[in-house]
Amino acid sequence: MKNQLPDAEYVVIGGGAIGCGAAYALAKAGKTDILLIERADEVGQVTTSQGAGLCGQARDSVERTKLAMHSVAVFRELEKNGEAKPDWNEVGSLRLGLSERSVGEFHRLKEIADSAGLETALIDNKEAQRLWPLMDFSRVKVVLWCPSDGWMTPRCVAKAYESAARTLGARISPGTARLDIRVKNGRVESVEASHGAANCQYLINAAGAHAYHVAKLAGLDLPIVPVRHEYYITVPMPELRPDLPCFRLPELTLYGRVRDGGLLLGGWEPKALHTDPRAYPLNGSPPEVVPDLPILNSFETSFTRVLPKAAGRQKNFIGKGWPTFTPDGRFIIGESSQIKGFVMAGGCNAHGISGSGGIGRLLIESLLDPKPSAYVKSLSPDRFTDAKWNWDDACIQARRIYETYYGPGC
Repeated sequence: MKNQLPDAEYVVIGGGAIGCGAAYALAKAGKTDILLIERADEVGQVTTSQGAGLCGQARDSVERTKLAMHSVAVFRELEKNGEAKPDWNEVGSLRLGLSERSVGEFHRLKEIADSAGLETALIDNKEAQRLWPLMDFSRVKVVLWCPSDGWMTPRCVAKAYESAARTLGARISPGTARLDIRVKNGRVESVEASHGAANCQYLINAAGAHAYHVAKLAGLDLPIVPVRHEYYITVPMPELRPDLPCFRLPELTLYGRVRDGGLLLGGWEPKALHTDPRAYPLNGSPPEVVPDLPILNSFETSFTRVLPKAAGRQKNFIGKGWPTFTPDGRFIIGESSQIKGFVMAGGCNAHGISGSGGIGRLLIESLLDPKPSAYVKSLSPDRFTDAKWNWDDACIQARRIYETYYGPGC
């Protein structure tokens, strides 16, 4: 006989940073009748574990900037007060522009940051050199400094959310394969899993690369496209200090930080590779990501323009996975009007871990605020279920979002 899962007002499917962050946000908002289901033996084991862990707050809109700022506030709080820590390191970040065009773009980012209340500064190359002594700033035209940016350890983020949510009364069920969703009279009624069935009023889909499959079980077709992403970490480099800022170079489509004594370097590929979620089942996995050494080596070659000492460093670890993207580059957050009680928290466009605190806040607003903002409304899954679209175009557009991640204003 199956062990019965407990009924809950809210069932969250997915134990990555988004799912655990959603459970924590709900519990903080006073909704403590929560059950989180995760297929793996522990939370944070799948896509989250492969994240690079940078958190940058300067974004191309006030709404996105405030979302990232809220995430930082959550990381600070958990680092200070949580029993499990997200390993939040507030080392700041440097955004380096190598062209005259980037000067105007960085000034616009600074204006957006000012409007959002985020402290940033356009600094000269001398000050940037003081902050990152090993870099060559001779080709740099403009530098945007954000002192409150930083990095965290992604798996620790999920564990910190899990611990804090448990403390507030949420129940976590790892090692639980999800099997089916029961919908009755146009509303979610229960979720059936390997440990039995749990009745619920709301089911929150935070299943990452399987979010498409979970939505499909409820009868919804959503364009949630997994796109390959990779980074590498070198062997330890004695020249690197752990307190060096994170960095981003939009023209080179690169980002990085110090990790485990080495250089973590990642980037956005000019010709993205996606996988079709319809090609693998819910109880399966996306195709294995085989490290693409030519791509990784191209990151290194580009980066040596500003850090010549990065050349030829042995790659000690390669991070790789399938973060999900949407055709319009916006999250999918909120309750479906077609299937009441079915709530999305996915399609995070590579902003899932770093944005998890802010995404939790948006989720709470979508569910509990009688008058959610226009921005929150724009993230609804209804924008896809109420409109015509096709998978071929959706995949092309999602890849385009990835390929232009560091486009103008990003």
